[in-house]
Amino acid sequence: MKYGIIGAGAMGVRYGVMLQENAGVDVDFIDTWEPNVEKIREQGGVTVARDHENRRIVPINIYYPEEYKGHPDVWIVFKKQMQLAEELERDNKAGIFHDDQYVFSAMNGMGHFEKIAKYFPKDNIICGTAMIATRMDGPADIDFMGAEGDEVMHMARYNNEKPDTKTQAIFDDFTNAKLGPVFADEWMGMCMSKVVFNAVTNTLCTMFEMQMGQFIEYPGVRKMSQQLFDEAYDACERAGIYLIATRQEQVDSVISVSKEYKYHFPSMYQDFSKGRPTEVDYINGYIAKIGREHDYVCRTHEFVVQEVHMAEMMRKYHQPQTNVADQNDDTQKAGVRV
Repeated sequence: MKYGIIGAGAMGVRYGVMLQENAGVDVDFIDTWEPNVEKIREQGGVTVARDHENRRIVPINIYYPEEYKGHPDVWIVFKKQMQLAEELERDNKAGIFHDDQYVFSAMNGMGHFEKIAKYFPKDNIICGTAMIATRMDGPADIDFMGAEGDEVMHMARYNNEKPDTKTQAIFDDFTNAKLGPVFADEWMGMCMSKVVFNAVTNTLCTMFEMQMGQFIEYPGVRKMSQQLFDEAYDACERAGIYLIATRQEQVDSVISVSKEYKYHFPSMYQDFSKGRPTEVDYINGYIAKIGREHDYVCRTHEFVVQEVHMAEMMRKYHQPQTNVADQNDDTQKAGVRV
């Protein structure tokens, strides 16, 4: 099959390049950020590295929506939550969406599938989550974090039915691309499992401008994580949403994933440090919304949302750190820029 990537940022490039190089499928990229599109065209592709090593230029086909004439079988959507509605409307006006196409997305946060469903039949939507750390250090400059083969992702149909032929074919392509796909039985619990994880690691690392490894140095991290997870699980259970991991498994995963990506700043902090709005309203805020809708107040999540927005406001008084001056020897040996 042929794939189209909407959003040639960190995750869009990672999925597209891995599909192109490992699965051997045709991939086109659609992007609306002019500096990114023009840089890719100028240098003949996108710069890709893994953990800051083996930096190379990978040739890719990139288009603005209005100039695209292709007809991919599957769209893969990776945009920021607050950008998605405008992006989809522009793409639709450009005439690049068709009724026979399937669409997959594994964006952070929640609320994107409802937006996607305005343009695609429900039966053609595949929901996903990705435990795959990736950085975008500038236009056309992407860094895949973590060792090759460590990628893990989940997917489920938006209609919660078993995989049809085309969904299975997408799964097979993702497997061949070495993206590590796993089928889940139900999309909401699957996606909320990732949301509540991000509500701990992404949000707290952003508030305190920490790498994930620094985050778990604090001896109270398990207790803090448990408090946020308990609220999230209590809210979800009241809403009839059952996550694919237990509360204890989530706490344990905070430690294990943070160890694996110890030099990584989560994507929320990458936005925060560059002066962009964060997705906290679509992560902790979404959990709090579920709670309020079911007569349960997620007090810690609501407080954290306000704290992150306060930190965003404070950027006009001082700039967030974008690197760590006192890198230790291990960081330098790892060749990791933080």
